[in-house]
Amino acid sequence: MSYSTTVPGESFSLPSRRRRPEARSIIALVLFLLISYAVAAFGVVTTISNVDGWYADAMKVAWSPPNWVFGPTWTLLYTMMSVSAWLIWRKRRFEYVRPALALYVAQLFLNSVWTPVFFAGYGLIGVPALWVGLAVILLLDICVLACIITFWPVSRAAAVLLMPYLAWIVFATTLNFGLAFLNS
Repeated sequence: MSYSTTVPGESFSLPSRRRRPEARSIIALVLFLLISYAVAAFGVVTTISNVDGWYADAMKVAWSPPNWVFGPTWTLLYTMMSVSAWLIWRKRRFEYVRPALALYVAQLFLNSVWTPVFFAGYGLIGVPALWVGLAVILLLDICVLACIITFWPVSRAAAVLLMPYLAWIVFATTLNFGLAFLNS
C-alpha cells in the first residue's frame, strides 16, 4: 500500500511497508552466504597444512584434479548452496520448508565435519581416517540427495542449484575412496 501526497505542482508517493520484507529477504540471503562461507573457511583452516603435507605425497587416483581447482569450485558451490537455501527460506510459510531447511543444515554440518576428519584425521590416526571420511561423505551424498528431493516441491530452482553440488561431492567420494584404497 502506498500513500500519495500532493504538493502544489508535484505528486509523489511515500514508500509502502512492502520494502521491509524485501530487506529481510536480502539480510537472510547474506546470512546464508556468511554461514556457507564460514563452513568454507573452516575447511580451509583444517586443510591448508595437510594439502602440502601428507596429501601431496599420497597416492591418488588418475582422475584427481589439481589442487587449484578446489578453491574456485567450492566457492561457486557454496554460493549456489546459499542461494538455494535462501529460495527455500523465502517459501517458509509452506509445510515442507522446515524439513527441507533441516536437511540443508544437516548436510552443511556433514560437509564441515568431513574436511577435518579426512585431512586432519589422517595426520592423527592415519589411513583409518580416510575410511571414516568416506563414511561421512557417503552420508553427505545421501543427505544432499534428500535435500534436493525435499527442495523440489517447494522450489525447483533451489533443487536444481544443488545438483552441481551433489555431482561434485559424488566425485569427491570417488577421490576419497581412491585415496583410502590406494594408501591402505
